[in-house]
Amino acid sequence: MSVVPVADVLQGRVAVDSEVTVRGWVRTRRDSKAGISFLAVYDGSCFDPVQAVINNSLPNYNEDVLRLTTGCSVIVTGKVVASPGQGQQFEIQASKVEVAGWVEDPDTYPMAAKRHSIEYLREVAHLRPRTNLIGAVARVRHTLAQALHRFFNEQGFFWVSTPLITASDTEGAGEMFRVSTLDLENLPRNDQGKVDFDKDFFGKESFLTVSGQLNGETYACALSKIYTFGPTFRAENSNTSRHLAEFWMLEPEVAFANLNDIAGLAEAMLKYVFKAVLEERADDMKFFAERVDKDAVSRLERFIEADFAQVDYTDAVTILENCGRKFENPVYWGVDLSSEHERYLAEEHFKAPVVVKNYPKDIKAFYMRLNEDGKTVAAMDVLAPGIGEIIGGSQREERLDVLDERMLEMGLNKKITGGIAICVATVLFRIQVSVLVLNA
Repeated sequence: MSVVPVADVLQGRVAVDSEVTVRGWVRTRRDSKAGISFLAVYDGSCFDPVQAVINNSLPNYNEDVLRLTTGCSVIVTGKVVASPGQGQQFEIQASKVEVAGWVEDPDTYPMAAKRHSIEYLREVAHLRPRTNLIGAVARVRHTLAQALHRFFNEQGFFWVSTPLITASDTEGAGEMFRVSTLDLENLPRNDQGKVDFDKDFFGKESFLTVSGQLNGETYACALSKIYTFGPTFRAENSNTSRHLAEFWMLEPEVAFANLNDIAGLAEAMLKYVFKAVLEERADDMKFFAERVDKDAVSRLERFIEADFAQVDYTDAVTILENCGRKFENPVYWGVDLSSEHERYLAEEHFKAPVVVKNYPKDIKAFYMRLNEDGKTVAAMDVLAPGIGEIIGGSQREERLDVLDERMLEMGLNKKITGGIAICVATVLFRIQVSVLVLNA
């Protein structure tokens, strides 16, 4: 007799007639007039619970089994058998049921066996992972992360962990969360009356990271192909799914790569992880399609099958100007494309994922490689139908004289911004993935 996850029972990885033990929580209990109870027991290993069939001949049937309610934790031992009922192939004919934990007051238990709103789940955050929705999101997120690691490992990349506390503002946006141990009620001041961060924990102003880019570049210049993947923080006062205060960001850095290499890697990576989700989390994705977004599965299937379109920014602007659509945000050469522009290109014009490349230099960072026209840089965004931008990447400027000139144009201090100088004579790129499958 062995302890097995519910997923192994339901997916046929346990032989019929085997004696097994499953441990989990009661989702529902129903009783028949014939003296048999049916427990739906889940352990989070998959979307569905396993049915445990319990006969009233068990010694603790009246004392324990008939008192079980949603949320009770149980240890069920029994034989795996083919299920005669609909909805599952296998079930457990229980020979023993142990109660590991009771719900003291079932009438006030917050996670009743019914559908709950997102707003309600925020009020009971400690229990919401037990719901179908949050459980499915957690499993899909796990699969995405594992697929990303597998993909980059297979491509010869090294994973590098970068600091979460930093003194550098990589993005230059100034929207950072400050980290300090200073007494806010008695802040030290310098001779100019400003807060004296010399007295702080690190002896200088420190922040939560907005990007591992600079650290990643140093490793790429030694290991050739690396990626960072971890928490990132932006102090953006926005209550939308596109701008989060905390999220996980993927940032590959590759030496000796060009813009075409970037686009090709981005397409291969997205198709790899989406395929993994559809294959490994089919039950969770089916739930999303039924309850959250009817296109959750079909959108990913189309994404995997589609050839990515590619278009220069200049041509994309021409398409938008001549499409006959009136956008809320005006379209003209030099404007940073908004979400409505991006979605029109992906959903209505190309009807496929699209790579927009070669953006005006004035709306991109100074370190992106200047093209021969002197007006655009080697930058690209991947736009996905139903979402908009999901990846941003660029080829780095490796020519020191051009880099110096770009910094001068933008009024940047080389001593302050000098971290980028490590990229001299090397071409690097970064991909940011902030949204992958859905916003649940």
